[in-house]
Amino acid sequence: MNFPFLSNLLLLASFLALANNSQAQLAPEPDTEELQEYEIKEVSALGFILSDSASIVSISGLKTGDKIRIPSDDLNRAIRNIWKQNLFTDVRVNVRKIVGDGIYLQIAVAEAPRLSRHAFKGIPKSQHDDINKLIQNRYLVKGRVANTAMRRNSISEIEAFYEDKGYPDVKVNIIDQYPDEVYGDGYTKLIFEIDKGARMRIGDIVFIGNKKVSSSKLRRLMKETKRYLWYNIFKKSKLIDEEYESDKDKIIAYYQSKGIRDAQIVYDSVKIVTDAKGKKSVQIEIKIDEGSTYYFGNITFRGNTSYPSKDLLALMDIKRGDVFSNELLNSRISFDKNGRDVSTLYMDNGHLFFRADPVEKGIINDTVDVEIRISEGPVATIDKVIIKGNDRTHEHVIRRELRTVPGDKFSRSDIIRSQRELMALNYFNPETMSINTPVNPQNGTVNIEYGVEERPSDQLELSAGWGGVGRGVIGTMGVTFNNFSLRNMLKPKTWSPLPQGDGQRLSLRGQTNGTFFQSYNFSFTEPWLGNRRPMALSFSAYHQRQNNGFQKESTAFAQFLITGASLGIGTRLRIPDDYFMLQASVDYQNMQLINQPLFIIPTGNFHNLALNLNFSRNSISNPTFPTSGASMSLGMKLTLPYSLIMKRDYANMLPEDRFKMVEYHKWDFKTDWYTALGKNLVFRVNAKMGFLGYYNDDIGLSPFERYELGGDGIANFVGLQGKTIISMRGYKLPTEVSEANRFGAAIYNKFTAELRYLVVPNPSSTIFVTAFAQAGNAWNNMKEFNPFQMRRSVGLGLRAFLPMFGTLGFDYGIGFDKNITARNIFDYGTFNIVLGFEPE
Repeated sequence: MNFPFLSNLLLLASFLALANNSQAQLAPEPDTEELQEYEIKEVSALGFILSDSASIVSISGLKTGDKIRIPSDDLNRAIRNIWKQNLFTDVRVNVRKIVGDGIYLQIAVAEAPRLSRHAFKGIPKSQHDDINKLIQNRYLVKGRVANTAMRRNSISEIEAFYEDKGYPDVKVNIIDQYPDEVYGDGYTKLIFEIDKGARMRIGDIVFIGNKKVSSSKLRRLMKETKRYLWYNIFKKSKLIDEEYESDKDKIIAYYQSKGIRDAQIVYDSVKIVTDAKGKKSVQIEIKIDEGSTYYFGNITFRGNTSYPSKDLLALMDIKRGDVFSNELLNSRISFDKNGRDVSTLYMDNGHLFFRADPVEKGIINDTVDVEIRISEGPVATIDKVIIKGNDRTHEHVIRRELRTVPGDKFSRSDIIRSQRELMALNYFNPETMSINTPVNPQNGTVNIEYGVEERPSDQLELSAGWGGVGRGVIGTMGVTFNNFSLRNMLKPKTWSPLPQGDGQRLSLRGQTNGTFFQSYNFSFTEPWLGNRRPMALSFSAYHQRQNNGFQKESTAFAQFLITGASLGIGTRLRIPDDYFMLQASVDYQNMQLINQPLFIIPTGNFHNLALNLNFSRNSISNPTFPTSGASMSLGMKLTLPYSLIMKRDYANMLPEDRFKMVEYHKWDFKTDWYTALGKNLVFRVNAKMGFLGYYNDDIGLSPFERYELGGDGIANFVGLQGKTIISMRGYKLPTEVSEANRFGAAIYNKFTAELRYLVVPNPSSTIFVTAFAQAGNAWNNMKEFNPFQMRRSVGLGLRAFLPMFGTLGFDYGIGFDKNITARNIFDYGTFNIVLGFEPE
C-alpha cells in the first residue's frame, strides 16, 4: 500500500469502524473536497451462503468504472440497499486494495438463517395440527428469513391459543437448530418448546347486591363465561375478555327487560385463588346496583288515522301497571314472533312505508308514560312479482303457490306465507331463498322479487336385506320424481334428463326376493288439477305376492295375494283458514289367501271397497327440519254396511264367507307440534290414535285394516296382510308391546316427545340427532282399552336427509315394559334402521 494515501486510509478505517455492527450504522458524511477520488476497478462479495455474489453486488448499486471517494454517501447507499432485502444480519463494505487511483471494494455480509422446518415439544401430537393452522403459511413459511418478527408473531399466536383454552401461564421458548442437519448451511429448524402450565378454570362467579334476580339466574345468563362443574363436560370454563364483557351486557339487558332500568354493574373483579390442595382457579366477583323497578303508565298514540288508539292498544296487549320493558314495547310495535304487533297490522294492509317511534313522555316515580308516534304513509300496491333462479321448475308452478299478486295491496304476511309455501315444495334450497322488495315511492308501488336456487328433489331407493319369507336376500328398487311433468313426456327436447318442472309426483317401486315375495307399487299425483285451484288428483296401484315356495299343486302350498288401487281428490280450504285440506279417495283391495296359518282366516277371497276421508291442517315451517308450526289430521275410512243391507244369517256363516265383502269403519287421528328452544334445538310432540269398529255384532271385527304397533314399522311381512303398521322404538316385535298385535289390534295410542338438534344444516345433506321418549299400547276392544296402561321407551337416534335418497338414519331405543322375560339389560334395547322415509 502506498504511503501517500495514509491520511485517506485513516479516514477509511474510521468509516469501517462505524459500519461494523449488526444494524449497519452509516458513517457521517465527510468533507468531500479534501478526499481523493477513485475509480472502482472491482466489486466482489463474501460471507453469503444461499445468495450469490452477482445479486449482492447488483443490489448495492456499486459498479465497475464509477467514481467514488472514501468514505462517501455512495457507500452508505450501497449498505442501505442491501440491508433493505431483510436477508442479512450484518453488511459491510471493505476496501480490499488501492492501486494508483483504482480501488477494489469487497462487500462482506452475514446471511440470516432461513426457515427450513419447525417442530413442537411439550404438547401432545393431537394439538400440533391446531397450532399449525394458526401459524403455518401465515408466519412460518419455508424459505423465509427466520427473523425476530416471525418468532415473535408465532409465539404470540401460540400463547393466545392456550390462553383461550384456560392456560394463562403458558410459556413458549424457541430453540434454533442451526444449521439444519437435513437442509444444511443457511437453514435453521425452529423448535418451539411449549410449557402450558396448569389449566385454570373459573372456580366461582359471585354476585353481590342482587336481590331481585337470583345468582343462579344471572349465572345462566352468562352463556360464554361458565363455572367449572364436573358434570358439565361439554361446556367450556375459561375467561375470555371479549366474551366476559358480552356476558355482562346480557345481565344488564335482562334487568332492563324486567323493568329494572337503572341496573348497573358497580364493579367487577377477577382474581386467582388457590384452594387447600394448592389448585389455582379464577374467581369472578360482580357487584350490581339494581335500582328501582319501573312500570308502564299510559300508552298513547299520535298520527294514527287508519286504526283507533283503543284497537292498537288492545293489539299490543300492554296494560298500565305491567313491568316496563323496552324489549317488549319494541316487539309489540314491530316484528313480534306471534304477529301481535302494530307494524304487522299496518303492513298487511298496504302501509309499506309505515313507521312508529316510541317516545317516553314522562316518568313519575316508578311509572313511565309512552307516546307512540306513527307515520302511516301511503298504501303501496304490488306492481310486479318477479321470480329468479328457477332453471328447472316452471314458473307457473311457483306462481300458483304465491299469495302476492300484482295489483293487490302490499302484505307482509302474504310474503311470509308465500315463502313458506315455496319451502314446502321442497324443490328449492331454503338457506339461499331470498325476497327483495324494491320500492317506487313516486307512484306508491313495490316489486316483489323471489330468488330461488333449485336443488335435487327426486329420490332413488336401492337396498338389499336378509330375512322375511324364505329367509333370502330381499332387493328393493324404487324411484320417486317429485317435480315431474306429464305433459312433456312426448317432448324429448324438454327432458333434463327426464320431463320435469310441473310439480307432479310419480313413484315406482319394486321389491322381491325371487320366488317367495314380490311387491310392485305405482302412484301419480297432480297437485293442481287444471292449474287453477289447489285441487289434487291422485291415483295409485299396487300388487303384492307372498308364498312359501312350494308348487301350487302341493297341499302344503301357501300364498297371500293383495291387489289394490286408489283414486283420490283433495282441495285446500279457505275456512277456518287456508292451512286446512280436505281429501277424499275411493280405495279397493282384493285379497286372496291360501293356507295362511298365521292369519285369522287362513283361506279365502276378500274384497275391500272403502271411502277414505281426511281433514287436515299443516303449518309446519320446513318439511326437512321443522322448527315451528303444527300438523293435524283426522281420517275416516268406511265401507258400506253390507250386512245391514243384505239381511243374511251372518252368525252361522263360515268366516271366509262372512268377510267376503269386508265391512268396517276406521278412525285415525294424528298431530305433530314443533317449537324452537334455541339455535338448532327443537322440541317435538307427537300423538297418534286409531280405532277400528264394525256395524254388525254377528260379523264382528274385520280381520283386515287392523293396527300393529311395534317394531321398526317397515320390516314386518305380516304387515302385508292388510294391517296399518305403526313403529314403536325400543320394541323389536309387535308382540313385545301387546298380544293384541299378534293378529292385529282394534285400538292403539302412541305418544312421542322428542328433542332434535341440527348438526349439519346443509340442504343437500341435512343431519340431526334426536333424543326421544315414547309411550304406546294396543288393545283388542274397548273393554280392554286403558289409556294409562302404556308401554314406555327412551332412546337416541340420528337422521340424515339426502334429496336423492330421502331420510336415512337409525335409532337405539330401550323398552321398559316389554312383554318378554329379559335375561339381561341388553334384551331391553333395540336397534332400528330408517331407510327412505320416517316410519309411522
